[in-house]
Amino acid sequence: MNLHFIGASREVTGSLYLLRANGKNILVDCGMEQGKDTYINQPLPISPAVVDAVVLTHAHIDHSGMLPALASRGFRGPIHATPATLALCDIMLRDSAHIQEMEAEWQNRKAKRSGGEEYVPLYTQADAQLALDQFETLPVTETREILPGVRLTFTDAGHLLGSASATLQLTEDGVSKTIVFSGDIGNTNQPIINDPHYLSRADYVVMESTYGDRLHGPRPDYLADLADALQLTFNRGGNVVIPSFAVGRTQEILYFIREIKEKGMVKGHDGFPVYLDSPLAIKATHIFTQANINEFDQEMRDLLARGANPITFEDLRICETAEESKQINFEPRPCVIISASGMAEAGRIRHHLKHNLWRREATVLFVGYQAVGTLGRMLYDGEKRVKLFGETIQVAAEIRMLKAISGHADQAGLIRWLEAISPRPARVFITHGDEDVAVLFKELLEQKGYATYVPYSGDVWSLSGNEQLETGSPALAKGKGKQKKKQVKADAALSHAMERLALLAAHSEGFSNRLKDKLARQINDLARRWEE
Repeated sequence: MNLHFIGASREVTGSLYLLRANGKNILVDCGMEQGKDTYINQPLPISPAVVDAVVLTHAHIDHSGMLPALASRGFRGPIHATPATLALCDIMLRDSAHIQEMEAEWQNRKAKRSGGEEYVPLYTQADAQLALDQFETLPVTETREILPGVRLTFTDAGHLLGSASATLQLTEDGVSKTIVFSGDIGNTNQPIINDPHYLSRADYVVMESTYGDRLHGPRPDYLADLADALQLTFNRGGNVVIPSFAVGRTQEILYFIREIKEKGMVKGHDGFPVYLDSPLAIKATHIFTQANINEFDQEMRDLLARGANPITFEDLRICETAEESKQINFEPRPCVIISASGMAEAGRIRHHLKHNLWRREATVLFVGYQAVGTLGRMLYDGEKRVKLFGETIQVAAEIRMLKAISGHADQAGLIRWLEAISPRPARVFITHGDEDVAVLFKELLEQKGYATYVPYSGDVWSLSGNEQLETGSPALAKGKGKQKKKQVKADAALSHAMERLALLAAHSEGFSNRLKDKLARQINDLARRWEE
């Protein structure tokens, strides 16, 4: 039984691990890389067609976003996830596919004018549907044998509705090992969802380290901090623009604003309008209101028991169409605009930034992590001019960050989660963190007596022998490295397609003569087209 590290190695996004046990191939997460890449990820060493199953920790795109591509390239096995993760993926993967298609349409308009090559989307909405049809849900705490010698249990990770740590019990040739994939470990005392639950036993742990280098500090007074930002901005006559992750963070902000309004914490601006301008966030909010009550913390349960809707209120304006979004610019009163994406990389938020960044009276309020290389990070780091839709925009608005509102555990929270596992695991693999953060967290854990390792993409580890079998390549994704990365991915895609074709041919024995003839003709036709 071996573990291959592919994505989120010395980087925060693109989680992807290949677990090989009992002759089966299991992927844990299948995420999309977002923001700036540090290292070139190694390609998946096997064809998607021979992947037997996927275990998905949660719905965020950096964990789920490549599932449609996997399905389009031949994967036909089950995708195991919690019920809430399926519900969120149903909207998030469709949305991601729509973005891919729109990007392809835009690129191809440019290509026609310049005579460039056709741009093919990473995947389509049909591919997203193909992946969604392969989901099989498993509630938290329940255990299921998903493959011979492979048992899966989900444990609430407290990061997002439906998020879970995945425990896989493996048995091969009489040897049994338990490996836990933390997924993203949630912060404590956050609104709406449960705190992370702890596990008691594991031989190996693959754990995230997003905030492994820092402490959130004493829990801020979120209500007071948000109310202060609203009060000061409204007094100036400006809008508060909140780039927010559509799923999870948006619902938390609505929860806080509802309470601020109920308590009258913003003076002189009664009934201030709040615009929710993100089709995805609107759909996600509906899912939150329909979720199983066991997904929520006690405060949320108490509100629901009283018949209250904790994330809606009278002055909430829902903007579903592009026309409704444009009308926000004509709102005469200071208002709150909540829109995606959370790092300002795409979506309607960029239009609202274009209309508000240059206004001294406005505030741009960030409410989550801003990855290096994103527009959000540039603004947070103090960039004075940015480009939006080909136009240079002066940054005159106040840029603020809502203190420590994080869906990720800090260093202390990560350690608490790990120390609940007793006895200590044979090894802790530290992933899903910037390289300097992951290395610092590794050193801290080693001081506490843990055996640790920070993998590179391409590393292979034997779980039966607790030893490294292969060493990945720390190739940097800079300059020519970016072109190399595209080449590596293209070569892998072609290789996997050939493997898929060979697999199809190998399984053609049961075909009728008519189908064999048809397959042969199609293969020959394809070959001739490329030979010409």
